[in-house]
Formats: sequence, C-alpha cells, structure tokens
Amino acid sequence: QVQVVESGGGLVQAGGSLRLSCTASGLTFDDYDMAWFRQAPGKEREGVSYLNRRGDITYSIDSVKGRFTISRDNAKNLLYLQMNVLKPEDTAMYYCAAGPRWWWLWRNANEYSYWGQGTQVTVSS
Repeated sequence: QVQVVESGGGLVQAGGSLRLSCTASGLTFDDYDMAWFRQAPGKEREGVSYLNRRGDITYSIDSVKGRFTISRDNAKNLLYLQMNVLKPEDTAMYYCAAGPRWWWLWRNANEYSYWGQGTQVTVSS
C-alpha cells in the first residue's frame, strides 16, 4: 500500500522560511517524478514545483522562482520544499504528489498517481 505523508507546515510571518518534507512508502521512490502542489481556500489546486526522478530537472511557477527550492533524497524516500521569503499569498494547504506520466503535464493534478493529505502553511502579514 502506497503512503505519502507531508510534514513541516505551520504559521510563519511574512519574510520567514519553512521547509516541507514528504515521505513516500510502498513504492519505488526513485521510479517517480515528484511535485508539490498547493490549494488556497476557494481556489483550484495548483502545481508549485516539479522534480524529476533523478533530481536533475526542475520546474517551478513564476511566483515562487528564486524563493522556493525543491529537492529529493532518493536513498531516504524523501522530497523537500524549502520555502524562503514567504508571502501571505503563499498561504495554502501544500500537497506532495507522485508520478506524473509526462513531464510537460507536470502542472496537471490529474496526471499524478499518489497524493498525501497535505500540510497547512499560513503566512501572516
């Protein structure tokens, strides 16, 4: 049984930092490209950052470029999202997702096989 679990969310002031972690079990982690998504109240879930299985190709949305860094440790089955210079508009539930079929569809949530339950990030102004 595949399990994906996020951690590391919390309440932080604008300009602060958080590091999210995601652990995946029940699958061969380094067979999967991974991504972080987020969903704010009343908004659609959006892809934030993508990282391929080897960890050498990443994509991010423009609003987080230069502030967020996605990384992975395949030996430990871990995915990370380092978030710096956080802004109130980054407030959302953040989800870890595994397994898009095609890298050019990385922002499409329907392309992912496995999801975690999410971790809440709240940025106060």
